[in-house]
Amino acid sequence: MPSVPKIGETLAFYARKGFWVFHPRYRGSWESAGSFLEKSPERDILDIMNQLPKGFEDILNGKRHRIVPRKLYLFGCSFGGPAALLASRDARVSKAVMLSPVIDWQARSEAEPLDWLIGYVRKAYGEAYRVTDENWGKLASGKFYNPIRHTKEIDGKKLLIFQSKDDRSVPWQPAAEFSKTTGAKLVLSETGGHVNSRMFSDPVISKKIARFLR
Repeated sequence: MPSVPKIGETLAFYARKGFWVFHPRYRGSWESAGSFLEKSPERDILDIMNQLPKGFEDILNGKRHRIVPRKLYLFGCSFGGPAALLASRDARVSKAVMLSPVIDWQARSEAEPLDWLIGYVRKAYGEAYRVTDENWGKLASGKFYNPIRHTKEIDGKKLLIFQSKDDRSVPWQPAAEFSKTTGAKLVLSETGGHVNSRMFSDPVISKKIARFLR
């Protein structure tokens, strides 16, 4: 967030390996009803996890599926990084992988400071993100959807984080601090910039992910 959801290649990449793969939309964004950031976004992920064993319907053909996963992996990129990190506190989550995750909303972004981001999202995406001023303010407070405040609750052994030092959107220093505190595995590169979720299927990154999940 903000982005146009285009990760079909990544979904297909992991589906071909035998995974059930889901790419949800947060409440209040794109196809999902509700108000964005009314609830902390990891809550959306947990609600989907709760629904899988209850079952769901394929709206194209009416077929119902029910999934009780032997292992459950969460992938999160940029804004979605905190969702994966915070949801990893749930015992059902086996491991979580993050690309350029926001670790601390109060760490200033060089390219996308929060005040700029708010205005940009409203102008560029309109009703794709339906969010109030009050809910935007939750991010600025540092008390909402902010992994750095929950290090004592997070099991770093579950986590793999990819971050670049030349990322101008999400600073790398909080990721280094977070990894040191929690014991999360951090792959820190000198270059690479701010990556997007399509990089989950990049040959180099996907091989590292495969080794970590094993």
